[in-house]
Amino acid sequence: MSTEMHRAVLPALLILAGCDATQPNPIANAQREDKPDFPKADRPVATIVSARWSTEEARDRLNEAELVMDKAGIAPGMTVADIGAGEGYYTIRLAQRVGDDGRVLAEDIIPQIRDALAHRVARERLDNVSVRLGEPDDAKLPVDSFDRVLMVHMYHEIAEPYAFLWNLRPSLRPGGRVVVVDADRRTQNHGTPPALLKCEFEAVGYRMVELQKMPSAGGYIAMFTPEGPRPEPKNIVPCGVPTPTPSAGPSGTHKG
Repeated sequence: MSTEMHRAVLPALLILAGCDATQPNPIANAQREDKPDFPKADRPVATIVSARWSTEEARDRLNEAELVMDKAGIAPGMTVADIGAGEGYYTIRLAQRVGDDGRVLAEDIIPQIRDALAHRVARERLDNVSVRLGEPDDAKLPVDSFDRVLMVHMYHEIAEPYAFLWNLRPSLRPGGRVVVVDADRRTQNHGTPPALLKCEFEAVGYRMVELQKMPSAGGYIAMFTPEGPRPEPKNIVPCGVPTPTPSAGPSGTHKG
């Protein structure tokens, strides 16, 4: 391999390997291998149809990312995870916001998307970003590492929310928050009713600290923080979804 080719390939390999600030905790990973049983979600799950929710240019015209980052309180020096990062719309802008003293970990569960994002990160020379492959029920985040965890227009695609949120909790630093952006419609229609979102988070020991409508981001923004001990998986009580009636709204509890 020529020196020039080696220089071109090395950054992508380093990004795929992750960064020192977000290396997995071997003890935590050993615990996760136990794979406890979790209750299943009593709701439909949206299919993953695309890594792109809208074009980046259209989203920037609405100032979407800047408004979400402002609402989430993301500041220079923070460590942030972008879950379901896709093509990297938020990853790129988070890297700019947290700066050289901050870190961004971009996660996706589709290897081809993860690889494409890693190459984009290398091409744009974002030295404060690492890219990782997660699993559908576990983002595989290192313990006690993140000030903010973002999930933008992807929560409704999580087939096992209780396992996913339970595995996510240890990754937050004290005062850390999970930030969800989604549409207020039924999960099979690529959204999550806020009441259902709140119920599922609370079932795993989170408390909602904020909920605001956010039309520029396609719906609303909600923020959660861990509260109290993490429940044993067998003690998690799943949330029920009311069956719609002919006179009810899309979920039977709200109007979409």
